[in-house]
Amino acid sequence: MSFRDQESGGEDGGRMSSASDLRKPLLNTGSWYRMPAAGGMMGSRQSSLMERLGSSAFSLRDVSVSATLCTLIVALGPIQFGFTCGYSSPTQDAVIADLGLSLSEFSLFGSLSNVGAMVGAIASGQIAEYIGRKGSLMIAAIPNIIGWLAISFAKDSSFLFMGRLLEGFGVGVISYTVPVYIAEIAPQDQRGVLGAVFQLSVTIGILLSYLFGMFVPWRILAVLGILPCSILIPGLFFVPESPRWLAKMGKTEDFEYSLQVLRGFQTDITAEVNEIKRSVASSRRRTTIRFADIKQKRYSVPLMIGIGLLVLQQLSGVNGILFYAASIFKAAGITNSNLATFGLGVVQVIATGVTTWLSDKAGRRLLLIISTTGMTITLVVVSVSFFVKDNITAGSHLYSVMSMLSLVGLVAFVISFNLGLGAIPWIIMSEILPVSIKSLAGSVATLANWLGAWAITMTASLMLSWSNGGTFAIYAAVCTMALIFVCLWVPETKGRTLEEIAFSFR
Repeated sequence: MSFRDQESGGEDGGRMSSASDLRKPLLNTGSWYRMPAAGGMMGSRQSSLMERLGSSAFSLRDVSVSATLCTLIVALGPIQFGFTCGYSSPTQDAVIADLGLSLSEFSLFGSLSNVGAMVGAIASGQIAEYIGRKGSLMIAAIPNIIGWLAISFAKDSSFLFMGRLLEGFGVGVISYTVPVYIAEIAPQDQRGVLGAVFQLSVTIGILLSYLFGMFVPWRILAVLGILPCSILIPGLFFVPESPRWLAKMGKTEDFEYSLQVLRGFQTDITAEVNEIKRSVASSRRRTTIRFADIKQKRYSVPLMIGIGLLVLQQLSGVNGILFYAASIFKAAGITNSNLATFGLGVVQVIATGVTTWLSDKAGRRLLLIISTTGMTITLVVVSVSFFVKDNITAGSHLYSVMSMLSLVGLVAFVISFNLGLGAIPWIIMSEILPVSIKSLAGSVATLANWLGAWAITMTASLMLSWSNGGTFAIYAAVCTMALIFVCLWVPETKGRTLEEIAFSFR
């Protein structure tokens, strides 16, 4: 069904459903590649498209180039996500000194991004459903920009808190929309690699906040936070809308054009078009899902897996460790804690890069098992090292050994997290949720993730002041639960289409 193969013939008689049965999107999602065409023939549309685009059409023929470029553009959203997460670590002392905040007020500032993200997560599914994946990303970028400006000009805690809430709202929408968009545009054999770009971009954002935080004042750092979303907004005009969302909205022509652009103009997309049409038609047989229907295996199992993975990802304590990395390194006896924190950011990027490369080779399930096993072991090591340090004389040889052991353990924990539990839950969430409940279920799963992040961020500093060793022991217990959960419930999704995955739960 490539454009080249459709020199003649009429319109496909198998429309997905009549116009009266379709729920129309709130916005027109026409894209640069969608050209008006004379006549009703598919061949005429192809000729018009090829003539108008000229040589630029052929630059999109390679599927990996087209899908990858789209992924890299929307990856600016999770870079913004990571920058927000990492901002509080290098700026803590300066913000407290400049604005006269207490430690508890700064802890509240750090956690407010999670509160805003919870609100954004609640709205994200419906926004992405009715306005589209691209439209929801544009909406998410605006409060992010306003939020960073509010922080950069803050004279007291009120503007600081308001800016953090606005940032959080945008990040909450981004955290749902970007993984779903990538999963819906990626070919099945590249979905793991491209899906892992989400978490890779988050770690890059964290690294950039750590890096710039060592050299620029906190207000300038907030201004730099505007850049990812400022580039994202114009960039979205150059990527196609999700073909699966267009199909669900009944925009059949736009759906086929979008898919052809993503797969390349030389590619036969007949099989994929028909599979998506069948999936959408099946989901329309029941337009409303009752609460009682959620108990069905086809809905309850993927929802449980998606929520379970995203909650356990946060309850592992990773956000508490990253948000307060500088303080933890000070407690471990590291003199230059900011440099150590930056090194931790570099490790995150490298480990997530490895995951990006392995996700379509080793598989999601295996990476999760390796990741959670490594996290459990390393947190036990960190916990024991802090317990020993608390009971020996500072400055002794054993104290130095325990300090180094706790540092190595923390770095190994971050590596283990980013090898699986960092990226894979977002990939699996976007893959396994059925299209008929994806907007609602995706919002609930994303909300659960941000609720867990808020709980960890709010309690981490208090728990660490109570007992460093005890805190990491609790996180190690959670990681053990995550390992058991993966072994019992999480399926392998590598190499399967989204429609095949959904069918497997029936």
